[in-house]
Amino acid sequence: MARKHEPFVIGDVSVPAGTQKSVKLPAAKLYNDTPMDLHVEVIHGTKAGPVLLVCAAIHGDELNGIEICRRLLGRVNAKTLTGTLLIVPIVNVFGFIQQSRYLPDRRDLNRCFPGSAKGALASRLAYLFAHSLVERATHIIDLHTGAIYRENLPQIRCDTDDEVMLDMANAFGAPVIMSSKAREGSMRAYANSLNIPCILYEAGEALRFSDMSIKSGLNGVINVIRYLNMTKGKIKTKTKITSVNASRSYWVRSESDGLVNIKLKLGERVAKGQVLATIVNPFGGSPSQLLAPTDGIIVGNSNIPVTNEGEALFHIAQFSSDEIEIINDNLDDFMQEYA
Repeated sequence: MARKHEPFVIGDVSVPAGTQKSVKLPAAKLYNDTPMDLHVEVIHGTKAGPVLLVCAAIHGDELNGIEICRRLLGRVNAKTLTGTLLIVPIVNVFGFIQQSRYLPDRRDLNRCFPGSAKGALASRLAYLFAHSLVERATHIIDLHTGAIYRENLPQIRCDTDDEVMLDMANAFGAPVIMSSKAREGSMRAYANSLNIPCILYEAGEALRFSDMSIKSGLNGVINVIRYLNMTKGKIKTKTKITSVNASRSYWVRSESDGLVNIKLKLGERVAKGQVLATIVNPFGGSPSQLLAPTDGIIVGNSNIPVTNEGEALFHIAQFSSDEIEIINDNLDDFMQEYA
């Protein structure tokens, strides 16, 4: 007789095999004594397997991941799931309420891991999330967007020297993989220190919904679930998208102050010396040109049409000569499928 799959216990809640439950972990209180909870959806499969944590809004103003999580809940059935899926649509509940990247103490939650049970608010929330969820996971997908006024092309960031993370990134199916070591104090760095593979999905802009970013992110998460053999089915895209690993990336910064007239859009290929934007004084005069230092693809850009000298305007990823044509085809296929 097959051994019965044990319940998944989180906090003081026991989730039987083949069921889904909402779990609220007490986090802190607002000034008016209103309790704030960390809301976790636990989908516990009928068979033992991986424990995949999917989380969003560690930065409270990054909204696309919240919608990805919401849609994901309608796509997974506990009775046909192998392993356990932990979905946390809003990690930074305080920042979400205030439409802010940060917590009320002005700390960045994603620089406070693993946190402390007796530290500042950000440290306490990091501690709760780390010990209640991160340490329970076998794999993690962390959903992000660009900062306010900055938009990112859908991309996966991870340590590409790690075979499992690279496999997860390839399964996800974003057009670009950015080789990225985790920053100290980030949730990803803490997970990696525990040998828990964690990939980060970046797409869109803070405080904005991007349908392309949401649809591709949802499809990517489901692809990773299939890659981990948690559900039946093949990794799917309507068109064949082969993720390409960027060799390096950098920001092109403004060389003057003024109004920005952007000449190229997110996802476009650039050639060395090509005009990315012109910058002009609002009171007249000759415009200055901002030129691409190298060939590459625009994977991030500022959306605000004014700039100060030194401000980052374009994030350019570089690829080998063999890969640049692949990434061009990737982006064409990606836009055809999701735009």
